[in-house]
Amino acid sequence: MVSVAILGAAGGIGQPLSLLMKLNAHVTKLNLYDIVNVTGVAADISHVATNSEVKSFLGADKLAQAVTDVDLVIIPAGVPRKPGMTRDDLFKINAGIVKGLVEAVADNSPRAFICIISNPVNSTVPIAAEVLKGRGIYDPKRLFGVTTLDVVRASRFVRDIRPKIDAATLRIPVIGGHSGNTIVPLLSMASTPLDLSETEIAELTNRIQFGGDEVVKAKDGAGSATLSMAYAGARFADSLIRAIKGEKTVEPTFINLAADEAGAEAYRKLGVGSLEFFAVPVELGSQGVARIMPLNGNVTDGEREAVAVAVNALDANISTGLNFVRHSAK
Repeated sequence: MVSVAILGAAGGIGQPLSLLMKLNAHVTKLNLYDIVNVTGVAADISHVATNSEVKSFLGADKLAQAVTDVDLVIIPAGVPRKPGMTRDDLFKINAGIVKGLVEAVADNSPRAFICIISNPVNSTVPIAAEVLKGRGIYDPKRLFGVTTLDVVRASRFVRDIRPKIDAATLRIPVIGGHSGNTIVPLLSMASTPLDLSETEIAELTNRIQFGGDEVVKAKDGAGSATLSMAYAGARFADSLIRAIKGEKTVEPTFINLAADEAGAEAYRKLGVGSLEFFAVPVELGSQGVARIMPLNGNVTDGEREAVAVAVNALDANISTGLNFVRHSAK
């Protein structure tokens, strides 16, 4: 039995994510929260013939109820990215939203696993960490930034140029962060050898890093990646839920490297240095992060250079998130 709360359930990501979680056989209770339209979303999803109970929580005064006694909280809440909007622009709006939601979780389900989808993840995860520290309940093993979409895109985009490859089973480690050049796909360590040319590597890397821009442009101002993000979020949540129930699973995720200092050492030597947060492949267990997975091979010179670029950008992103909470507390 696993109880799940989705905060921002009526949004572009929240609605398909809520449907996918309703289809998850391990979920027995599904709490859907939003400040608009969530009552109808919950009523609609509740008709799906699975055994979980769906409840809606509309408005800020119902937030505490929505996150009371739940095992897993998924947060896609916030505004979507629009054409011309950077993730820094998003930060100004979404930072306060994430801070308030995590405060409610901390007060009502202090041992819940928290999965952050709200962008910019590179900054919103540090915000969540600072909130939890302020409440005295921070456990780096239980807080995750969902970067699974970068891995999903990597597998799919490789298949676009290698049609014989099965995108559903191909696994490509993607480390770093969750925006632009902070995303570092390790194509050299794909689960299936890819035999890519230097040109193909450069083009694939760029497309994986900026795949979200394709969707923003194609939607012509109507939003960003919602359906693919919901799929990726549900995949990560399912892996975490199966881990909670005793099955060891592996997924990439943006975490505090303090969750496994020994496992983080290989990445620090790669160039991550003293950076606090970084996306790495993680073995999940019943308590969250069981261990950070080692690199399966040697990175190329190009990948090492990409890590250096990512680290510089991430340092600024993380500081932005931490400073937001620290200044808010004054």
